[in-house]
Parts: sequence; structure tokens; C-alpha cells
Amino acid sequence: MRVLGVDPGLTRCGLGVVEGEPGRPLKALGYGVARTPADADIAARLLDLEVQVTSWIATYEPELVAVERVFSQHNVRTVMGTAQAAAIAIAAAARVGVPVALHTPSEVKAAVTGNGRADKAQVGAMVTRLLGLDAPPTPADTADALALGICAAWRGAAQRRLAAAAAALR
Repeated sequence: MRVLGVDPGLTRCGLGVVEGEPGRPLKALGYGVARTPADADIAARLLDLEVQVTSWIATYEPELVAVERVFSQHNVRTVMGTAQAAAIAIAAAARVGVPVALHTPSEVKAAVTGNGRADKAQVGAMVTRLLGLDAPPTPADTADALALGICAAWRGAAQRRLAAAAAALR
């Protein structure tokens, strides 16, 4: 299963593509950060982000796009930008018919590290280990995007097998 993980952000949006199945080694196919200038007009920033995410989808042809579920933060301005970036990724996937999975940060941390309260260093270390990378991906947005991809690949593959088994029983 090939998954594009998206750690949404308006200034820095982490992107990471993983491929694999539960019980088998996972592979990172690509990772990076889509950036938009903080001083640019919001419409231009959202359009720029949409172009970048769409390009990743076209390049890597994921079977699933995993987006971090936006949660309440104390800074309303930050949460608004995060929600807008998440919506851009969801819409870009929907436009080409790629399903979307939403995962909470604690769900992703638990899947990757075994601890839903893991810190960024722990997530980066486990992403590095699970994907056989030479060093933790930087910035942290990139490691978080890969962690989203890992979580969704493991869960998506399992859900796909369950659906196939249920279909076979009918």
C-alpha cells in the first residue's frame, strides 16, 4: 500500500510517502515540506499549497492520503491555518479520487512509538528506524508526515484485508 502522509501547516506542510504492508519492511519513497511565505496573501498561499500537494499526488500516485486530524489549540490563528491546509490536502485527494484517512496526533504516535504521548524526538527516531533511514527526517513536519503514512499504511492494509474477507463471505 502506498500512502501520502500530510502534516498540515500553512507555512510548513510536511509531506511523506511510504509504501508497505503490516509485517513487512516499510519504505520511504519521498519526503519533504511544502512551504508558503507567511507574509503572502492567504488566497495565494492556499493556492500554492494546493499546487504542491497536487504535484506530490501526481508524482507518487498514492492509494491513500493520510491527513493529521486538526485538534483544538490555544492559538486560534494557528489552528485556522492548520485546518485550511488540511482541507487543501483533502480536496486535492478527492479531486483525483484518492481516499483520505484522518488520524489524530496521539493515534499516530501510538502506532509508531507505542506511546500516544511520545515527543517529536521519539517519533523521529522510530520513523528513522521503521523506514531504515540514515538520520531522522527534518524538519519535524516531515517526520510527522512519514509517521502518518506509516500509521495509515498499517491500518489501511488491515482494513483492506478485512473488507476482502467480508466480501468473500457474501
